[in-house]
Amino acid sequence: MVKHPLAEVFGYPTDNQSPEAVRHRSKRLCPFNNKVPNCTKDKANDPLGVCSIQDGDCLAITCPIRFRQNWLIADQAAAFFFAPDAKWTSLVEVRLNDKQGKSAGNIDIVLVSYDEHGRIVDFGSVEVQAVYISGNVRAPFEFFMQQPTERYKMDWRGKPGYPRADYLSSSRKRLAPQLLFKGGILHSWRKKQAVVLHSEFFDTLPKLAEADAKDAEIAWMIYDLTHDTTRKVYELQPARIVYTHFESAMLKLTTAEAGPVENFIQQLQSKLDEKLDTPPDAPALTDIVLT
Repeated sequence: MVKHPLAEVFGYPTDNQSPEAVRHRSKRLCPFNNKVPNCTKDKANDPLGVCSIQDGDCLAITCPIRFRQNWLIADQAAAFFFAPDAKWTSLVEVRLNDKQGKSAGNIDIVLVSYDEHGRIVDFGSVEVQAVYISGNVRAPFEFFMQQPTERYKMDWRGKPGYPRADYLSSSRKRLAPQLLFKGGILHSWRKKQAVVLHSEFFDTLPKLAEADAKDAEIAWMIYDLTHDTTRKVYELQPARIVYTHFESAMLKLTTAEAGPVENFIQQLQSKLDEKLDTPPDAPALTDIVLT
């Protein structure tokens, strides 16, 4: 456990006391191409300006807007979606409806290519997935923001709810359902999709069967944060791209690997014993040797 859980606050490392870092903290600004100049995470009038946290020896990106630095994700997604000479632009937070007109959710970013008359020729979707946090990140954030010049070395160890990256919830409760509902519609339209994650998050996913880029339906665009010691900032850097088909990837993401059935039977036996208040006289199922 590191002493200080906060890596970036309002776009800058907590130990960065440059005029720009101080200005972003005091004005609650977002430097990563949010839809407005200010940070709007959690609450617009009281934003939780934590872009990334320290998670062991690694950084975990906790805000999806953090991935918009320099619009690298748009450049890489466009290279997957369109021909090299295509004219394209990005649209953010686009609502997607199902056949009955009910919302299947908002697409984070839609890239559209268009002709010389401004008519749409093609499009692809970009799903950006930051990581959920277990514990309480607002408490250390508010404590730091009270005196950021003095508390950038604060020791938060031992505090209740020390924040950590929750990769399991991020994939099962957020990423997989998003891709199933929104991605299923886009897949039926034969539209390519890109999924944006940081390296540590992707490494927690089941191993996906890879495909050739020219045949792929999903590009998993994976990024790292590297520290620029001169400027005292983190830069978003492409790590790698993994190409897959849609259906095989969804099957892998949504199918849990089964453990030994004996473990589950033993759990059932324990609960049954508690309910009956006495152990059974008959042999337990786990004691019967099947032939």
